[in-house]
Formats: sequence, structure tokens, C-alpha cells
Amino acid sequence: MTHARIEIAPSILASNFARLGEEIRMVEQAGAEVIHVDVMDGHFVPNISIGIPVVESLRKATRLPLDVHLMIEQPEEYIEEFVRAGASRVLVHEEATVHLDRALAMIREHGAEAGAAINPATPVVMLNEVLDKLDTVLVMSVNPGFGGQKFIRGALEKIRQLNQLRSRYNANFRIEVDGGVDLENVAELARAGANTFVAGTSIFHASDPTGATRQLRKLASEALSQKV
Repeated sequence: MTHARIEIAPSILASNFARLGEEIRMVEQAGAEVIHVDVMDGHFVPNISIGIPVVESLRKATRLPLDVHLMIEQPEEYIEEFVRAGASRVLVHEEATVHLDRALAMIREHGAEAGAAINPATPVVMLNEVLDKLDTVLVMSVNPGFGGQKFIRGALEKIRQLNQLRSRYNANFRIEVDGGVDLENVAELARAGANTFVAGTSIFHASDPTGATRQLRKLASEALSQKV
């Protein structure tokens, strides 16, 4: 079984925070299915971004699922607060916790979907023991911490490996990809097996963000239908 539904997940890290509500409404109208929220602590990644108050504000501004990506050390300490703030999905890094199984269980216990993220240097095999506990696997296709980086093509092979594992075990986890996703590579990523496409710069820095969102979705959907 594959989780075939395509999702475009605009990343607010690249948005204009002075117009955040307006920009979210814009991508909603363009057909975005998810809002991706990057949380950075300045330790696990070399940058600091938004926190719990912004997630609370986003929850009031949109009905779309909030895909909250915790790029933080010891994520277990904050899972409950982020779910309470409105996170629909919480993704923790395999590299950021020595108790990944426990972190995933905590996310589900608090009522959100559980996801694990892996950095470019982390092999897929590191998730083998928790695949049955995952709603989402997030493949980082850049080194996390900053927007606008160049796509690392090694992510494609990881997506293919995860797609094979999903088929082999008749699993239903979503394969999400984040970093450098744009109109040039979204179709190839969909053919490899990705379902959820995080796009920041390629949407919010485009001359026509609404059109960019729609085109990303169109290209990914067409690639998936051709594959089938």
C-alpha cells in the first residue's frame, strides 16, 4: 500500500512574517494541503526560528494541518506543548534524540501524527525499527537550518528505498521531502515515491506564489499518475 495523495506543504520559513496571515490564505486558495512549520533552537541546527506562540497563532489563522518540524535537541521536552498549541503532525529528528521510539509514542499519545526526519548524512536503515510507528518519514534534501539551499540529489535514493520498504511491509507512512524542492525536481521526487513536498523559497519568493503552488501540485500529480 502507498500513501498516494499528493500534498504541497508551503514552508513559512520563507514567507514574509509581516504578512503571514495573508500569505497563508494565498497558498490555501492555491490548493496547498499542509502548512510546514520549521522550529529551530540554534543548537541542533545553526539558526533560531519560531516557537510555540507562532504555532498557536497559525492554528487560529488556518484550518490546514500544521506540519511542525522540530529541529531541536531533546524534542521530548516540547512535544506536548506543540501539540497543545495546534500541531497536527510533529516530526522529530532521528539524530536529535536517543529515544526515538519514546518520542514517537509521546506524539501519538498527545493526539498528533508522528513523524521522523533524517538528515542528508543519515541512512534510511536508522529508521527500520520504528517504521511501524511512523505516519511520516521526512527526508531532508538539504542540511537543515537555512532556507534557499541547493537540493542534494542523494535524497532521491533514500526516497526510493523508503518507497520499497513501504511496499514490502504494506505500510502507509507518508514520504515527505524538504529542501530545494522546486519546479525542476518535483516530478522526479514524486516518481521516486514522495507524497508531501515542502517548498519554501520556490513558493514564497516566486513572482507568482499562487501559480507556483498550483504548478508544483500539477507536476507532482502528473508524475504520480504516469508512474501508476
